[in-house]
Amino acid sequence: MLRRRSLQTLALLATLTAIPAPARAQTPDFHGMDAYVAKAVADWKVPGLAIAIVRGDSVVYARGFGVRALGRPERVDEHTLFAIGSDTKAFTATALAMLVDEGKVAWDDPVTKYVPTLRLADPYVQHELTVRDLLTHRSGLPNTDAAWYATGLSADEVIRRLRFAKPATSFRAGYEYQNAMFALAGRVVASASGMPWDEFVRRSILAPLGMRETVIGVRGLASAADVAMPHAEVDDTLRAIAYRDLDAVAPAGAINSSVADMARWIRFQLDSARVGQERLVKAGTFGETWTPQFTIPAARYYPAAALAHAHFTGYGLGWFLQDYRGRLLAMHTGSIDGMSAIVGLLPEAHAGVVVLANSDHAELRHALMYRALDLAAGDSTRDWSAEVMRLYAPGIERAKAAERARMAARVRGTHPSRPLAAYAATYADPDSVLDAMTVSVDAGRLVLRGGGAWVADLEHWSYDTWRARWRDRVLGNAFVTFTLDSAGKPAAIEVEGLARFVRRPDAPATPTP
Repeated sequence: MLRRRSLQTLALLATLTAIPAPARAQTPDFHGMDAYVAKAVADWKVPGLAIAIVRGDSVVYARGFGVRALGRPERVDEHTLFAIGSDTKAFTATALAMLVDEGKVAWDDPVTKYVPTLRLADPYVQHELTVRDLLTHRSGLPNTDAAWYATGLSADEVIRRLRFAKPATSFRAGYEYQNAMFALAGRVVASASGMPWDEFVRRSILAPLGMRETVIGVRGLASAADVAMPHAEVDDTLRAIAYRDLDAVAPAGAINSSVADMARWIRFQLDSARVGQERLVKAGTFGETWTPQFTIPAARYYPAAALAHAHFTGYGLGWFLQDYRGRLLAMHTGSIDGMSAIVGLLPEAHAGVVVLANSDHAELRHALMYRALDLAAGDSTRDWSAEVMRLYAPGIERAKAAERARMAARVRGTHPSRPLAAYAATYADPDSVLDAMTVSVDAGRLVLRGGGAWVADLEHWSYDTWRARWRDRVLGNAFVTFTLDSAGKPAAIEVEGLARFVRRPDAPATPTP
């Protein structure tokens, strides 16, 4: 999806940033913002949300709405901690920018200079992969989230398995969102700085910015008093769920913060990486993070950008980039297990916003980002919440219709082709990226077991297809279909949402003495 940086895109960006903003009232009027956000939160059925708006060097609005957890009275405020998810990526990019300034890293250095043990399936990519590539989702590798998500694998193992991932596109020719590349970027930070990624971020970014409420990783939340709980649809009911440990890809999404602290981050960004009179990143180095590395086709970008009439969409270093109101908009979302986040910056307008919510993929975040940026420009006429809701409604209905169609198409009264014991075996990912899946017979039914939380009870659906009910109910349901070989023996399984796994040879029978 993302392409090589084009002169046309850079020329367009230069043109757009030269266009003056539409004439509007210059003094933001926040009268009515509380009521607007409260109504939007109710309309979107989000349990809790916090928002902060920065204009110039001032936090001009910071509020919390709703509750930290359904069924409990504690309210969200501007100091409530949420997972910021992939908004962590900009912190990792900034950490590397600091090391670039120190002469310890160069954007176009090969990654193997810092991680000499790195092995990739394509030797050319392994040799040519640069630090810049790690931050732009253009490595050509496929999404490998299933290797680390809910599996309990270590970061070392996730990175080791990259050697087995077959390219999804040519190197630097396509966009594949790749969290594991940011995990690798964290290793570059550690190698160049001599300290772990999380320690470097605490010392070099969080401490100088005064982000004292921010913690990295799930374990840091245990001692915090004001924490929002994630919420997700579990068996058709919105409920509080546990935080997911993201240590394996921490540089891609493990930071937890409040809008009060994130407002400090926004002020730092809007002031081109300065804190007071101190510059933490040189202007040229900092500017590189907001420079489009290649463009993203509109069809693969955020749908709300169409409502914003974006003329270009692309990716920088840890930031999505587009135009809005004739100016550059640097933004990023964060989504992980019942939490949603968005940070949006209009540098030329000296305006920024952060929205944190404790609901899975709460797309209200886009609406509030645009509403806040409009308001900072003195314009509060557009009902972004209503427009974004109408934009997403057809997709939600299509998903429901597809589920109804699947239920209606079920062929009832069928039976498995073989006795249950015939399906029991170990099925391995042919690419060795994912953990193997083991099928066993337990109390007269099939059970599917993978790594970590990937354990499911299989309910017969039709013929050789079963419905998997993951025991970790946050993972939902999936369909598992067995493929039989010419002898009628189960030879492979297709696990919906994961991959196709091939049966390993059965262990030879032990000879009778």
